[in-house]
Amino acid sequence: MSEIPAALRYTESHEWIRPEPEPGVIAIGITDYAQQSLGDITFVQLPKVGTTLEAGRVFGVIESVKAASDLYAPATGTVVAVNDQLDAAPETINRSPYESGWLLKLRAAGEVPGLLSPEEYRQHVGS
Repeated sequence: MSEIPAALRYTESHEWIRPEPEPGVIAIGITDYAQQSLGDITFVQLPKVGTTLEAGRVFGVIESVKAASDLYAPATGTVVAVNDQLDAAPETINRSPYESGWLLKLRAAGEVPGLLSPEEYRQHVGS
């Protein structure tokens, strides 16, 4: 069974968001369910700091021994940090998808609509 932390919110495309201490900034990553489905992650392509993302649009790619998958922005905003550790150790996402395996931090341009609660996400992946 996949881990689904109660403090996070989720997208149907298996990204999670977590509010950061700095107002308006959210961390983004992929869920435990997603990393398990992908298998051993071998590469992550992420945008540069300063890039503007648009909600629902592709912002990067994650590759594994099984497949390559697009990453979708759960919110519109500007990238303020990227997890550079993933360049040398993309498998960190497999070991710690919710902590050290975060992908990027975004200064959101307003509210983030359409996110799933942990229970809604659990039902989504259960179907």
